[in-house]
Amino acid sequence: MMDAPLLHRDDPDKDPLVGNVKVTRQDWMNAALNVLKQGGVEAVKVADLAGHLQVSRSSFYWYFKNRTDLLNALLEHWQNTNTAAMVTQANAPARTITEACCNIFHCNIDTALFDNRLDFAIRDWARRSERVNTVLKAGDAARLDALTAMFTRFGYAPLEATARARVIYYMQLGYDNANLGETLEERLAMVPGYLVAFTGKDAAKHEIAAFYTYARKVAAHSAPA
Repeated sequence: MMDAPLLHRDDPDKDPLVGNVKVTRQDWMNAALNVLKQGGVEAVKVADLAGHLQVSRSSFYWYFKNRTDLLNALLEHWQNTNTAAMVTQANAPARTITEACCNIFHCNIDTALFDNRLDFAIRDWARRSERVNTVLKAGDAARLDALTAMFTRFGYAPLEATARARVIYYMQLGYDNANLGETLEERLAMVPGYLVAFTGKDAAKHEIAAFYTYARKVAAHSAPA
């Protein structure tokens, strides 16, 4: 079942979809991303999206040539959000390797920064499409290159930097998929130990405190009103 329409307008409740009111390209993208994450690429169908958005399917063609054009846009969105976010976080200013890893952890706490459900959906899609698999591999390579460079920046030898980059990357990818059922506080309690495992070093107390503050702020912001 699809969620309520994810409309781009500021207040869709006061701007109902009646008469000639049109949706934006972002509305179509939001609806398609929602379906992709919930039902996979096969569920992304123009007619169904139009029904969900309560508009004529003809309005879809104002923004996209066809369904393939929409799917390409979804793939590009993944590249410009998830992959770009992890690369950016790996290159973010940090005084120590443990602080740098905390920057990476932001991706696993903040879904506005890195959408794990979208990553899983793209990986599932890649099993069905060689073209998407090629794009996925390029994205993985870009992320791992950035993480390896991060460890190298803090003095790790090339082979060790590569190994540690792989450990932190693949562990973080699978963390949510493991469905551990942790509370936020249980997850945060493990952070100092994870940092030792990933870096071989103890994080400073102020680094841990800063990450805890960030994580709790994100959780409070995303909690239902």
